[in-house]
Amino acid sequence: MREDHQIQQRVADLVRDSYGRLLAMLAAPTRDIAAAEDALADAIERALQRWPDDGIPANPQGWILTVARNRLRDLWKSSAYRMTRPLREIDDTPSVLDEAMPAIEDRRLELMLVCAHPAIDPNVRTPLMLQTVLGVEAAAIAEAFAVAPATMAQRLVRAKKRIKDAGIPFTLPEHDDLAERLPAVLEAVYGAYAIDWQLTPQGAPIDTLSAEALHLALVLTDLLPDEPEVLGLAALVCLSESRRPARRDSSGGFVALDEQDTTRWDTALIARGEALLRRAHEFGTPGRFQYEAAIQSVHCARVRTGHVDGEALQKLHRAVLRVAPSLGTAVASAAVDGLLDGPEAGLRALDAIRDPAIEKFQPAWSTRAHLLAQARRAPEAADAYRRAIELTTDPAVADYLARGLRQLPH
Repeated sequence: MREDHQIQQRVADLVRDSYGRLLAMLAAPTRDIAAAEDALADAIERALQRWPDDGIPANPQGWILTVARNRLRDLWKSSAYRMTRPLREIDDTPSVLDEAMPAIEDRRLELMLVCAHPAIDPNVRTPLMLQTVLGVEAAAIAEAFAVAPATMAQRLVRAKKRIKDAGIPFTLPEHDDLAERLPAVLEAVYGAYAIDWQLTPQGAPIDTLSAEALHLALVLTDLLPDEPEVLGLAALVCLSESRRPARRDSSGGFVALDEQDTTRWDTALIARGEALLRRAHEFGTPGRFQYEAAIQSVHCARVRTGHVDGEALQKLHRAVLRVAPSLGTAVASAAVDGLLDGPEAGLRALDAIRDPAIEKFQPAWSTRAHLLAQARRAPEAADAYRRAIELTTDPAVADYLARGLRQLPH
């Protein structure tokens, strides 16, 4: 039984680490992502059935890929498939499948660019990339985008069908097309990182989506070394990820950024992020990801200086609001106003936000609670803390807020 559990864990690790690579390889010949997903799922199921008896093969990725490709071969040979697909499409596939392949290429970036093609609805590009390239489940994507799971599932199915029907090739586009699709790719990488940040469970941190996002961001810098926003995104993920070890204490409790032990921060990742940010700044006017990376750089400077430059943070947050306004940035900017100019200034900035979504935005309520507590407005702070706790899905964060509520004067 223990051996079976180890096999299951090995398969789970393989899926986590290689899903996007395998799917991209399987879908590239015919652009049929749905069929490739089915074949990959079948191969994974067969691995779970066979490996406990046969043992884990020397090249488990290659084993999964071979079984999945054979599954696709059977599909393409079927009379039903031949009756519904152009003859040329079917006749071309066997030669592709029979090619020797000593290593599994990393074609995830091509797949991401396929998902960002102009023929794909802009509203579904990022969710599609998150699911097909990074393996995020549809339910998690739906939650992140505040959409009903059934609605998101329908959108993803339609988008995959569109890729197949339009015959969008799995190749790197020309420079002009790349510039058009690149923003959606960057959003997908950062979206994966943000989702993982939100879904990290209480206890030891996980390295699933965040590791994939970091890997893809760095691969993008190799592919596009002169794109400043690519460099900015990679810097942002490096600098943010550098603080991951300090976000939880030894018992799994949440630790706020300004309370984190900087000796637990990953200085190698900080150095890498800073180097990427310096390269990005060589290309002229900064964009959103460079500004956001610069914000994280200011926070990470505390490992050297012991303090945070509030004025620099304020200028950078306002710059982000100019180039890419969002509710999260507006709330973060209000928090910095409270740090520099006093809690009442921060509260005025919060009250000036007109986005109706703020009523259900947990960071806004936790920021308000903190500012009200600082302003010695305990009854109002208590109400804000309770609302923030109601909106919190992470038990460790809820416990942290509950401590703040208990510490209010009665």
